[in-house]
Amino acid sequence: MTQIQWPDLPAAQQPVWPDTQALNQARAELATLPPLIFAGEADQLRNSLGKAAHGGAFVLTAGDCAETFKHNTADSIRGRLRTVLQMAVVLTYGSTLPVVKIGRIAGQYFKPRSGETETVNGITLPVYRGDAVNDIEFNEAARQPDPWRMVRAYHASSATLNLVRAFTQGGYADLREVHSWNQDFVKQTKTGDKYELIASDIDRALAFMAACGVDPSEFRTVDFYSSHEALVLDYEQPLTRVDSRTGKLYDVSAHFLWIGDRTRQLDGAHIDFASRISNPIGIKIGPSTDVEDIGKILEKLNPDRTDGRITFISRMGVEQIKEKLAPLMSASFKSGHKPLWVCDPMHGNTKTASTGHKTRDFSDVIGEVVGFFDVCRAMSVHPGGIHIELTGDDVTECTGGMEGLLDHDLPSRYETACDPRLNRVQSLELAFRVSEMLKAR
Repeated sequence: MTQIQWPDLPAAQQPVWPDTQALNQARAELATLPPLIFAGEADQLRNSLGKAAHGGAFVLTAGDCAETFKHNTADSIRGRLRTVLQMAVVLTYGSTLPVVKIGRIAGQYFKPRSGETETVNGITLPVYRGDAVNDIEFNEAARQPDPWRMVRAYHASSATLNLVRAFTQGGYADLREVHSWNQDFVKQTKTGDKYELIASDIDRALAFMAACGVDPSEFRTVDFYSSHEALVLDYEQPLTRVDSRTGKLYDVSAHFLWIGDRTRQLDGAHIDFASRISNPIGIKIGPSTDVEDIGKILEKLNPDRTDGRITFISRMGVEQIKEKLAPLMSASFKSGHKPLWVCDPMHGNTKTASTGHKTRDFSDVIGEVVGFFDVCRAMSVHPGGIHIELTGDDVTECTGGMEGLLDHDLPSRYETACDPRLNRVQSLELAFRVSEMLKAR
């Protein structure tokens, strides 16, 4: 295999590996491993994102904040997938738009952090950077970055994708299963009851079509794509390969990669890396983004102005969304570019609860989505999607929603490895609210 040479550019948020020899060996091992995705799948996703950019689809990106080896189980994967499928059904039913389904899955084992270290009870250790780098346990051995964990993350991602493909192509995602996805909580929540009404309508529609002799294969399977933040380049670069069909480079660790708000420096290694691969690319855009940087990012990453190549992921916070987003969005459509804009209503709304837990209030999440839709409407731009952190479990990490979770409820099931996630009921409630916004667009 030809070794790809990468320029020596400054790269933010990289682990400090203590053993260079082990790092080189782990990188070499990753470079020999089979691709996790295929270039044609990434191209197919790019085409779908291009349709969304022109108003012909809606994008749902959802999954864990930080995947962990401990929770890389069949039940956990099925729970997350089930939640995304239910959300997609609600969004499709309400908007009459196809929903492009992307999971924050099979690679989200790396996390950017605000500092290099953290101190607990007077002890200072390296910060937790995700299971592919070190362990969340607070002791010196666990927090030591270990490059061989990247190889373990690859194999965990491979197992996840195998199961996801089995579920999405083997019958679990069949629309005739919409009731079964709901059985374990339909009687417990108003949101579940509301979903059950949609499922019944879908059942009747499918029965009518079957009676007419129509049974499209699209109803039995779904296209489901993987994504994660392209953060640690010691993982992404060895998994970048030349496609034999086109001669182009693809990062075969995921269909869709995004560059975070902390690593999108125009002269940095992450933007350079993204410019060299042919996958569809997301760019997280926060309130500190300079208007002039929008055009420079687009020219660097998409000089050919290919539809679906670039997705801007807005993460402003509910207080700043209307003020900050409009000028950035306006700048993105100059010079013939047509990027897709989606809303991440999670990362700008993190706060500390009275219990000391990091949390997000559901009303802030909804508020940022409303603000995003308002800006899009004012600028005649299609609101292209949402990007959220969720779990299929009944955790108590975000306050509010129909369940009325309060600060004192957070400790009962606070299980995230990093940031607070919407639970299944909150996720489905969000889908209903967004569906209503899409109807009114």
